[in-house]
Amino acid sequence: MEHRIMSNTRSAADQVRASIAEACVGLVDRQTLVELVVLCAVAGEHLLVIGEPGTAKSEAVRRIARRLGGRYFEYLIGRFTEPTEIFGPVNLRKLKEGIVETETTGMLPEAEIAFLDEVFLGSTAILNTLLGILNERTFRRGHTVLTCPMRVCVGAANRLPDDDQLAAFADRFLVRVFVEPVRDSALEELLSGGWALKAGADRPLASMADLDALMKTAYAMDLAPIRPSLAHAVRLLRSAGIQWSDRRIVRVQRLIAAAAALAGREQPTEADLWPIVFALTTDHAQRLGRDVLRDLLAASENGSLIEAAAEGSSGPLARGAKILREGLATLAERPTAAEGQNAWRLRVEGLAREIDATFTPATMPEGIASLRTEVVSVLQAAGQDPHPPGPA
Repeated sequence: MEHRIMSNTRSAADQVRASIAEACVGLVDRQTLVELVVLCAVAGEHLLVIGEPGTAKSEAVRRIARRLGGRYFEYLIGRFTEPTEIFGPVNLRKLKEGIVETETTGMLPEAEIAFLDEVFLGSTAILNTLLGILNERTFRRGHTVLTCPMRVCVGAANRLPDDDQLAAFADRFLVRVFVEPVRDSALEELLSGGWALKAGADRPLASMADLDALMKTAYAMDLAPIRPSLAHAVRLLRSAGIQWSDRRIVRVQRLIAAAAALAGREQPTEADLWPIVFALTTDHAQRLGRDVLRDLLAASENGSLIEAAAEGSSGPLARGAKILREGLATLAERPTAAEGQNAWRLRVEGLAREIDATFTPATMPEGIASLRTEVVSVLQAAGQDPHPPGPA
């Protein structure tokens, strides 16, 4: 019985992994965001994205929602947005009978994945109603009481709120992602991906049933063996001056269990502790926390959430998986036209530097060693010496 359950879980993880890969095609520097949407969906938690306008926040969420096949709702909230625009209009026929009932078809209460841009601009009426959906998966308005199928709600804003009441609302989003404009070294990739970007619906590769199977597996896990390590992480963070609420500390266990399920593990291990970093509430806290927990998170790795595990932990195993995937993709993208060769060789040279900065000969995994051999061959054929010439 247990073998069949794990087989179903691994099959679901494979489907979700394929969905992530397809959703990330053409996206630059947003793979972590896509993966964390999936992590939150399996954990039953919510995600807050902070970043400047025009940084592909909505596009990343929209893409993974299409690939997962869930009912999707998206809305840009303004200061004058009415609750009916998000939750649905009042049924006028019932209103004549003295019953205040909301028509929720196609609106947020019936969504499985949602994206709310500028979420902190919502009125008190909107935010109070939204709290019930986020916390209890229940929509209440007038005579309407509806159980919501929400797997994950992604809220977005340009910056974190200063207002105490809004900060309390923001705390309901367990995971935080801070996005920045695409780095200079990836501008060519951004231009190429943006030009080739196609609109329209993408064929789902996974389903809500796959997410539910992974969620069921995660919730059935025994976290007792990993709790001492989690408690140690909290103490290390507190000693560094990073404070976070008891509620967040308790709920981060759901992220750890979800990470283990997506990795195909029967129980969480220290390889699954990396989501702790994304539960820290500010960009500064995440950067500091990643450094403070470096040794504890060294074993981090996740075959489904490669980018997120690498960014969350900076651990050698997770970084190695990320480098290997990106390196093989880079070598496979060798241009045939002469005008693209120089830019491509610069990417290959950067790959050589990253490998040698991450690993020594003693710590270099076999796959990375093979990749480096190919990289050196490419650079030598082009009349360049890989720099640095070898791991220290």
